[in-house]
Amino acid sequence: MKVFVLLVQSNIYIALGAVLLAIQSQIQLGMSPGWHPYLFILFFATLFEYNLHRLITIISNKEALNSEKHQWVKQNMGGFYLLVGVSVAGFVSAAMMAQRDVLIALSPVALLTLFYSMPVLGFKKRLFRLREIPYLKIFLIAFVWSYATIILPVIKANLAINQVQIGWMMMERFLFIFAITLPFDLRDKDADRLAGLKTIPILLKQDVVWKISYLALLLFLLIALIHYVLVGMYWLSLALVVSAFITYFLLKSSRMRSWSYFHLGILDGTMLIQGLLVLIFYYFSRF
Repeated sequence: MKVFVLLVQSNIYIALGAVLLAIQSQIQLGMSPGWHPYLFILFFATLFEYNLHRLITIISNKEALNSEKHQWVKQNMGGFYLLVGVSVAGFVSAAMMAQRDVLIALSPVALLTLFYSMPVLGFKKRLFRLREIPYLKIFLIAFVWSYATIILPVIKANLAINQVQIGWMMMERFLFIFAITLPFDLRDKDADRLAGLKTIPILLKQDVVWKISYLALLLFLLIALIHYVLVGMYWLSLALVVSAFITYFLLKSSRMRSWSYFHLGILDGTMLIQGLLVLIFYYFSRF
C-alpha cells in the first residue's frame, strides 16, 4: 500500500498512464509496441507538469499545504523538490535523444499545459491561467492528453496513416479522458467556486454531471466498436469493450467513490487498465 501511495502522490502513477496510452496508440496504428525516446519525453513531461501545478499552488498559497490534498507534499518536501528536479533533468535528456519532428509536434501542447498551470498576462494586464477560462478546463485536459498520446506515435511511425483513422482515435481518446476527468471537477467543485473558476459541475447538478460522464464513456464505446470492427481489428474492439465496462463499474460503484484514492488511484488507473488490456489482447492475437 505504501508503494501505491508513493506512486500516486508523486504522480509517477499518472505519468505511467500516459506512457501506456501512447503504447496503446502504437498498436491502434498497426505498429508493434516498442520503446522510443518520445515515451520518456511523455513520461517526464507528464511528471513535471503535474508536479509543477502542485508547486505553483503551494508557492502562491502557503495555506494550501495544510489541506488534505497536499499533505503528502508537506510531509515530503525534500523528496517533492527532488522529484521536480528529476522530472526536468529526465525531460531534457529524453528531448536530446528525440527526433526534431517529435519536439516540434510536442511544442504547442507543451505551451498549453504550461499556461494551464502558470499565470500569463491577460488583456487587462491581470495575471491569469488558461484553466480560469470558463468551462475550458476539462476540454483542455482531454485534448492535451489525446493529442500527446496519439500524435507522437503517429510522427514516430513515419507512415502515410489515414487521417480518418487518426480522427477516430482522437475522438475515442478524448471521450474516454473526458469521462474519467469530469468526476475530478465534481470533487473540486467547492474549491473551484472559491477560486472563481467556472466548471461543468458548478453549472449543473451532481446527478447530471455523472450522467454526462457515463454518456461520454458510452460514446467512446460505440465509436471504438464501429471503428475497429470496420477495420477488422476485432480483438482490439473487445479489449476496449472490456475497458469501458470496467471503467463504468468503477465510476458507478458507491463503494469505490467512498475510497480516498478514488480519483487519483481508481480513475487515473483506468488509463493503465486500458493500456494493459490492449497490450494483453494484442499479444494473444499474435498466437
